[in-house]
Amino acid sequence: MAVPVDIDAAVLSNTRLSPDYNVLALAAPPIAAVALPGQFVMVRTAAGTDPLLRRPFSVFEILRDGTGTPYALTLLIKRVGPGTERLYHARSGDRFSCLGPLGSGFTLPPAPAEAWMVAGGVGLAPFAVLAEALQAAATPAVLYYGGRTDRDLFYLDWFSQRKVRLVLATEDGSRGTHGRVTAPLEQDLAAAAPDRPITLYACGPEPMLKAVARLAAAHGRPSQVSTEQIMGCGLGGCYSCVVRVRDGSGQGHFVRSCVSGPVFSGDAIIWE
Repeated sequence: MAVPVDIDAAVLSNTRLSPDYNVLALAAPPIAAVALPGQFVMVRTAAGTDPLLRRPFSVFEILRDGTGTPYALTLLIKRVGPGTERLYHARSGDRFSCLGPLGSGFTLPPAPAEAWMVAGGVGLAPFAVLAEALQAAATPAVLYYGGRTDRDLFYLDWFSQRKVRLVLATEDGSRGTHGRVTAPLEQDLAAAAPDRPITLYACGPEPMLKAVARLAAAHGRPSQVSTEQIMGCGLGGCYSCVVRVRDGSGQGHFVRSCVSGPVFSGDAIIWE
């Protein structure tokens, strides 16, 4: 795994997707060149102490030049506080300290397995890099993507262009299945032949991750989930992002998501 580096990264572009979401492109070639699907970066959103801590973001895309050389990465951001507010309003040329790549990433399924990705809201973030890796490996991929309304669903054409089949769900029924995204997932798992090799990947709110992990177990499918624990440092020093995982004692023990994760086997986590 690559050693993290701290880059004074310049903003190359800021694409606003909605009043709350944006995609920020940062010039960080040393990170972009080695980042794996599911890894993340820690971004300092201000030079001073407000906010004091960096913010974690999954590496969303790896941008490459005409020769295929990585030169930048993007972050999918939802503004929820002063730090993400600054990133939402960032301008080209602004600079942010970006530390990464950090954490463990997804493991690609062995051929001829299919990859079924499940994203809720900003949980879409780790799946762009994963989708490109799956396309390069000629692995069939599906994205189950849910949001509150159709205005919360982004990058649909981007995924379609990379041969990812889309299954959509919205809580208000404005697009796709009316309800949670785990509903069509459950239907498709039930309809799939038992000998059809499928690996599930999920990122989103913890209740969704728990549901996906349980559906995977019920249908005998392996799963990998990217947790969204709050991370104070990203390096394992503050113990703010612990996850309880199984061990031989039956009681489980706590590990730091930023070091041992954020990606875990779905059946390794003890879901409260």
